[in-house]
Amino acid sequence: MLHEIVDFVLELVNQWGYWGIFIMMFLESTFFPFPSEAAMIPAGYLAFQGKMNIWLAILAGLGGSLGGALFNYYLARSMGRKLLIKYGKYVFIKEESIVKLEKFFTSHGHISTFTGRLIPGIRQLISLPAGLSKMHVGEFAAYTSLGAGIWVAILAALGYFVGANEELWKSNLKEITIGVLVLLVIGITFYVRNHKKKTL
Repeated sequence: MLHEIVDFVLELVNQWGYWGIFIMMFLESTFFPFPSEAAMIPAGYLAFQGKMNIWLAILAGLGGSLGGALFNYYLARSMGRKLLIKYGKYVFIKEESIVKLEKFFTSHGHISTFTGRLIPGIRQLISLPAGLSKMHVGEFAAYTSLGAGIWVAILAALGYFVGANEELWKSNLKEITIGVLVLLVIGITFYVRNHKKKTL
């Protein structure tokens, strides 16, 4: 299934260029169930082929991620908790998910908008509790850009550096992504523990 998605994305990005990356990453950062790895790894591969500029591809991915995150942020901020829970089910946002995200946001503070961008299942919706709490938009954008930038750059770099083995990464996209996520989780865990020690 992912193999077909990748082929579709490659064709789409070939036609739409950087705007295609922006739109796909915008959707991925809202509530639309679209995997970011299926957009950015092919973008890195096209950069490897010389059809795109790797830095512009990363910038387009970052711009789309931030745009989608801000959409969710203002959606939550304007609707409020009750309306978000009431109507969220129509756009794949369950009440249980909102409750879990609020707990995560409360436990880790505003920096969770950074760390949350690197965690599957949380990264797309961490903007909601930030909007509900009326977190300062400048601080939100900064943390979001940092987290999204790291994630987008890693995926694009993967596509670029394994570009010579097209069939290998197409066939093992899921495994490659899981490997990257494991490394990121280890890094985040190390950071959180180190941060806690410094504050004690």
